[in-house]
Amino acid sequence: MSRFFLTAICLWLLIGCHHVSHSENSVKSISEFALIPKVNQIEDASGSLQIRAKLDFNWKTNQNEDLKNRITQQWQQIITDQGTDDASTLLEIIIDTTLDLKSEESYHLEIHEHGITISALSDEGVYRAWQTLRQMLYLKGEHSIGCGLIIDFPKYSYRGAMLDVARHFFSVDEVKRYINQLAFYKINYFHMHLSDDQGWRIHIDRWPLLTEIGGTSQVDGGEAGFYTQDEYQDIVQYAAERFITVVPEIDVPGHTNAALASYAELNCDNKKRDRYYGREVGFSTLCVDKEITYQFVEDVIREISQITPGPYFHIGGDETHATPEEDYIQFINRVIPLVGKYGKKVIGWDEINLGELPPDAVVQYWANTENAVNGVQKGAKVLMSPASYAYLDMKYDSLTPIGYHWAGYIDTQRAYSWTPETLVEGVEKENIIGIEAPLWGETITNSDDIEYLAFPRLLGYAEIGWSERGDSRTWDEYKKDLAIHGKLFEKLGIHFYRDPKVNWLTASD
Repeated sequence: MSRFFLTAICLWLLIGCHHVSHSENSVKSISEFALIPKVNQIEDASGSLQIRAKLDFNWKTNQNEDLKNRITQQWQQIITDQGTDDASTLLEIIIDTTLDLKSEESYHLEIHEHGITISALSDEGVYRAWQTLRQMLYLKGEHSIGCGLIIDFPKYSYRGAMLDVARHFFSVDEVKRYINQLAFYKINYFHMHLSDDQGWRIHIDRWPLLTEIGGTSQVDGGEAGFYTQDEYQDIVQYAAERFITVVPEIDVPGHTNAALASYAELNCDNKKRDRYYGREVGFSTLCVDKEITYQFVEDVIREISQITPGPYFHIGGDETHATPEEDYIQFINRVIPLVGKYGKKVIGWDEINLGELPPDAVVQYWANTENAVNGVQKGAKVLMSPASYAYLDMKYDSLTPIGYHWAGYIDTQRAYSWTPETLVEGVEKENIIGIEAPLWGETITNSDDIEYLAFPRLLGYAEIGWSERGDSRTWDEYKKDLAIHGKLFEKLGIHFYRDPKVNWLTASD
């Protein structure tokens, strides 16, 4: 950051926002807002900005029409009754690649007497700033917002959520609804668990029976389904417009009964398996000694990679109890190079540490600390998803109507009260790319179920992944802000768990 720019900020904080049309005491200062994730730097200035229903854009350099239209629409949805005259609120967008910011997601958000200024390196930073401003608009109470400056940036570059669409199928609209909710809290990766014993959820041209047969089953039966490649690309594009990157997962060599029920040749005995509707794990395996197995895996990786612009491909690799370790290592060592062949970086559950890992590999830690440490020693990065803290399918308590508790109960306080870089000895901050909260699908069947298990815990994961300031926050401090977000959940129509440890506010408060 230039000395001139620092001087300008200091002067602006002192004098740039001093004109007000009403008592300053009635206006909430920006440092008082219950922003989640907590922003990293914030400074109040004197005065306030009156918020109008109309929005006037001044977009400097390379205007993004799609983003402009989305901001305008969401602004009008929030601000519906504040001024009927011709006055408007000015929103200035500055894209400046010379700004001294930490990442493409970093931003400066200034509230001043003449309007609002967002400065960023790219549209991605603008979008993150807009999510902060959206929260402020929802929570402001008065028709005005206090002046001030926010300088914000992510702690980790990967802040993800996983949805298991294999155990129960979720429609495109249900997936998009969840993506919208993730974006609001600055989640930037969406991991889709697309295959498992109970279902295969994406069409593969070279292997059409995967969805014709494998796409028709799910846990406990009922109407299942799959995504055409066009539908999958629609989800990928929808996420990208919200600056969320989709990570596809095809779980191999275990968790593969849906594939084994579709094609006899993937089984060592050349006999198709029956479709599976149960909840057990670890009983299935591809036949690792057959060349057709690797042709199958390569075809799947190639077709999905071609329609997935993101950098990662997830190969699963967990709970392969039916695959002897020697065979498992042989399989992993043949499959990982296939991911690189089609231009992707490999992610796998922490068991893949047994194989030969390229320098850009990511080991997703979920259960075995030794696996995570071994992955680091082999030069891989770690994605933190500890089941006992971050698995969204774990119940809050013994009375929770859906979910499991094999990794323990995870109430909202436990979900928030851990730190990725101190959790596993031998896995330091520089080894970690970020955090992901998986939601496995055995017990969930609709959007209400997704939201009930994800909210409010997801907000804690968002803060752990984004905010450097969050490291010093106590649960007692955090839960006060979280309580206020109960109002937001109601306004956004999110079906959430009212944790009794939190004194929730409602939309009428």
